[in-house]
Amino acid sequence: MSGQRPQDLVFTLFGEYLLERSDSVWVGSLIALLEPFGLSEGGVRTVLSRMAKKGWLSSERSGRRSFYALTNRGRVLLEEGQARIYHPSWDRDWDGQWFLLAYSIPQKARSVRDRLRDRLAWLGFGSIGNGLWISPRDVETDVRELSERMGLESHLLCFRARPASALTDQELVERCWDLNALNQRYHEFTTRWTALLGEALQPDAVSAEKMDARAFVLRFELIHEFRRFPLEDPFLPRALLPEPWAGDPATTVFRDLHDRLVGPADRWVTEVLEQAPSRPDGNVSTP
Repeated sequence: MSGQRPQDLVFTLFGEYLLERSDSVWVGSLIALLEPFGLSEGGVRTVLSRMAKKGWLSSERSGRRSFYALTNRGRVLLEEGQARIYHPSWDRDWDGQWFLLAYSIPQKARSVRDRLRDRLAWLGFGSIGNGLWISPRDVETDVRELSERMGLESHLLCFRARPASALTDQELVERCWDLNALNQRYHEFTTRWTALLGEALQPDAVSAEKMDARAFVLRFELIHEFRRFPLEDPFLPRALLPEPWAGDPATTVFRDLHDRLVGPADRWVTEVLEQAPSRPDGNVSTP
């Protein structure tokens, strides 16, 4: 998985394998779990330190050993992402109205404006241009919470509306989102991983331990690739999606392969974590 940002790999590891494990994890275990994906020991230590400084992880020491755990901020982020990965929301009802958001943020607050744009995209908004964003969802509560958190209450205006010209909903969608490109990426995901469904877990001469390790790597790569879709997909209502919609078979393939890999992959992670040294208080970094 060369070319992947180390921080993204750490988020995938914690989100898929460590989110439900309450104790902090020994850095040596994290190094072992990330080694198959091209991260060196020094690289792992560096990215963990940086993520702790950003507030995604907390760190503690026991003697000369370091341990890491998700902060509340990191946990909320990953739980929100997991909900969107495992429960795509194309089937919610739509009343035909659009939620409009307009903002005016000074140039000197450019970083705040960029953060706002990222969060609006995450909420499924599309940009019409000139500070005007739209969504077919009733996201008033989400926008209110976002504006309060970012201190932008006086900079945002929100409306509910329908197009008042000859512009159709489909034309509006085409202006704001490139669904054809997204549809193609879903199709490519399905094609590639469908082939793996028939090949990756075929019994062979390797030991059960190696099969578990293989399942761990494969499940990691599966979720790491699929988790990009919630960052790109606005989850529009089906009435606004192209037909056929490739997100459906992609989700089916993802769930099928994921379900096959859960048991052996979790056994491998547990085995790695159980090799962590005991702390002076007698605890180890396992669940």
